[in-house]
Amino acid sequence: MTSHSIPLPYPPATSAAGARPPAEPAHSVAPGDIAVGVVIGRASEYFDFFVFGIASVLVFPAVFFPFVDQLQGTLYAFMLFALAFVARPVGTLVGMWIQSRFGRSAKLSSALLLLGCSTVAMALLPNYQTAGVVAIALLALCRIGQGLALGGSWDGLPSLLALNAPEQRRGWYAMLGQLGAPLGFLIACSLFAYSWSSLSSQDFLDWGWRYPFFAAFAINVVALFARLRLVVTEEYEQELNANELQPCSVRELVSTQGNNLFIGAFAALASFALFHIVTVFPLSWVMLYSQQEIGEFLGVQIIGALLAAAAMPLSGLLADRIGRRSTLGSLAVLIGVFGLFAPLLLGGGTLGQDAFILVGFVLLGLSYGQAAGSVTANFLPRFRYTGAALTADMAWLIGAAFAPLVALGLSARFGLVAVSLYLVSGTVCTLLALRANRALSLKD
Repeated sequence: MTSHSIPLPYPPATSAAGARPPAEPAHSVAPGDIAVGVVIGRASEYFDFFVFGIASVLVFPAVFFPFVDQLQGTLYAFMLFALAFVARPVGTLVGMWIQSRFGRSAKLSSALLLLGCSTVAMALLPNYQTAGVVAIALLALCRIGQGLALGGSWDGLPSLLALNAPEQRRGWYAMLGQLGAPLGFLIACSLFAYSWSSLSSQDFLDWGWRYPFFAAFAINVVALFARLRLVVTEEYEQELNANELQPCSVRELVSTQGNNLFIGAFAALASFALFHIVTVFPLSWVMLYSQQEIGEFLGVQIIGALLAAAAMPLSGLLADRIGRRSTLGSLAVLIGVFGLFAPLLLGGGTLGQDAFILVGFVLLGLSYGQAAGSVTANFLPRFRYTGAALTADMAWLIGAAFAPLVALGLSARFGLVAVSLYLVSGTVCTLLALRANRALSLKD
C-alpha cells in the first residue's frame, strides 16, 4: 500500500480570471522517516529491558537475594524479570485510556517518563543488607513500572510504517523497526562488559552495576524527543487518523476479532521463545555451570548482537521474496532444529557455548525481523491500532516473559533437554497458528 496524501486544510484560492493556480504537492509521510522513529524508540525500550535482564544474572542474586544460593537467587531475579511482561498489557490499556482523553503526546510522554524513571530508580535502590525485604519490593515495583511504561509507549508507528511501505517491500520495512532489539542489547551488553572487566568484583557489586541504569535515563530522554518530534506533528497526526490508528473498544475488539488476537500471539512464538533463550538464559547458565570467563562470554554475545542486526535485512529480503508468513514458518522449523542441538552446544564447553550464541543470534535476527505484526493485517482498520499492541503484549507474555525462569529452573533440575523442549514447543505453536491463520484466510 502506498503512502497516503495529506489533504489540504482549505481549497486552493482562485485567481481573478477564475483559473486555479497550480496546486502545491500534498505532503505525505515517508516510510524512511517513520522507520527512524520506530528504531530509536524500540532501541531505548529494549536497552532498558536488557539492562535488567543482564543484571538479573550478574548483580541481583548477590545484591538483593544474598540469603539464598546463587541458583535460587537467579531464579528469584527471573521472577521479577517476568513481572514487566505481566504488567505490559495493563500499561497498554491504561495508555489507550490516556490517549483517548489527553492525546497521543501526553500518553507517550508519560509512558517514556515512567520508563526512564523506573529504570534509573533501580540504580538508586539500597541493597538487601541495608533495607531487607523493602529493597526487593522496591525493585519489583520499578520492574512493574517498566512493564506499564512499555505497554503505554505504543505509538502506532510500526502499523503506520507497514501501511505506508511499498507493496513489494513490506518485509523490508517490517524488519526496520525490529533493529531496535539487537541495538538495545548491544549497548546494554557493552556497558556491562566494560564495567565487569574494568572493576573488581566488589566494586562492581557495590556501585559499578548502577551506571547502565543511569545511562538509561539519558537514552530515554533522547528517544522521547525523537519520537515526539514525529508523532505530535500535524502531518503525522493526520496520517494516523486517516489510517484509523486510534484506540478502540477492547470489549468490541475481543468479541469481534478475538481470533486474530489469539492467532497473532502465537504466530511468532518460536521467535519470541528464542529471544531470551539466546540473550538472558545462556548468561545465567555460563555464570552457574561453566568455566568460561563472563567478560569473554559477554564479548561473544556482543558479536552475536551484531550478527543479528546483520541478519535482519536478509529477513526483509527473504520475506519480500517468499512472503512474511512463509518466512516465519520456515524459520520456526529451523529454530526447532536448533533447539534439538541446544544440549549438545551448551554442554559442550566454551566452543559449544559460543556456537550456540552465534548461531542462535543469526536465527533470532532472521526470525524476529518479521515477528512484528505478522498477522495484524487481518484486523479491520479501526481495530488495528489496539489489536497490534495487544497482540505484541500477549506474544511477549506467552513466549518470552518466563523463558529464562523456565529454562534455567528446568535445566538445573532435569538437564539442558528442557531448552530443547521449550524451543520445539514454540515451533509447534507457530506452525499451528500460521496454519490456522491460513485456514481463516481461505475461509474468508
